[in-house]
Amino acid sequence: MEHFDRTALRELAFALLTQGGLEPDKAETVSELLTQTDEIGVTTHGISMLSYYLPELANGRMTCSGSHDVISEGKIAQVWDGNYLPGHWVMQQAIESCMARASEAGMAAMAIRRSHHIGCLSTLTRIAALKGFVCYIATSDPSGRWVAPFGGVEPLLTPNPWAIGYPSSTHPVLIDTCASITTVSKVREHINSGTKFEHAWMLGSDGTATTDPNVVNAEPKGSILPVGGMDHGHKGFAMGLMVEMLTQALAGHGRVEAPDRWGANVFLQVLDPEAFGGRDAFLAQVDHVNGACRTSQPIPGRGPVRIPGDRAARRREEGMDAGVALPDEVLERIRSCAAAADLPFPDRLPEPAQ
Repeated sequence: MEHFDRTALRELAFALLTQGGLEPDKAETVSELLTQTDEIGVTTHGISMLSYYLPELANGRMTCSGSHDVISEGKIAQVWDGNYLPGHWVMQQAIESCMARASEAGMAAMAIRRSHHIGCLSTLTRIAALKGFVCYIATSDPSGRWVAPFGGVEPLLTPNPWAIGYPSSTHPVLIDTCASITTVSKVREHINSGTKFEHAWMLGSDGTATTDPNVVNAEPKGSILPVGGMDHGHKGFAMGLMVEMLTQALAGHGRVEAPDRWGANVFLQVLDPEAFGGRDAFLAQVDHVNGACRTSQPIPGRGPVRIPGDRAARRREEGMDAGVALPDEVLERIRSCAAAADLPFPDRLPEPAQ
């Protein structure tokens, strides 16, 4: 890992995106949220994504300007068309809209079709959680085929991540997972670094579980196993179907239309605890359960027990002093992006004291 000043990383991301044609207001949102993602330690979805976004801008498959369209709206529910605009920007607008409605009605929900990739879900749910809301996000890509249904070998679904963030008295709880046993970004990371998975999380086209990420590039194509793997993968498969329903069926657009470009369908829900049992009661219950889990007897050699969001908060706090930590695999790709754009790469910070 090498450490960098967060402002310098954000400014590099902004420069790359605007040079790539993205409108400045959208580039500002995307670069900030990508940097926040690296700050909480999710380097697969931070500025590393620029190496994938910039070609999308160049070939016109990520929309550079304009706004989303409102397909339908009620007091609580809405449907938006993201017009393949950058997903971080679309989601920032969507979360702000849902928080405003939830403040009045107690809850709000939105289905979004045809956004571009929306990045790290924890970074997004954290926006609402920091303001006292419960925020649930699920996403799928109707053009993607990475995960086979349980019992089959033909990849048909995407990893279909979902996340929920909610406040506590310290920092937000950030639960972020997916219906597959690993993510496409992690598969790419292993392919790029020439390494295999520690466990058999992939499935060859012959139906054999494997640690080799390159099966997704084989012919016929292999897939990522659902959560539960070869033993209990029916659970991950069911979860994946749920996300497809929430993000595509509710949006009225998905695999039926057979889109051929990388995008994101999204389901977003925001809840205001005040409209239910009240904020104080909500925090009392969350804090009690969190405290009981953290102080529970750990497995020997494995403790202590962490609550989802603890590591993100610790990484962010450490980064305030030491800088944002990035692995070699990410640095190699982003340095290439900067060189291609004739932009200087930020200097690394001194190694943090041990």
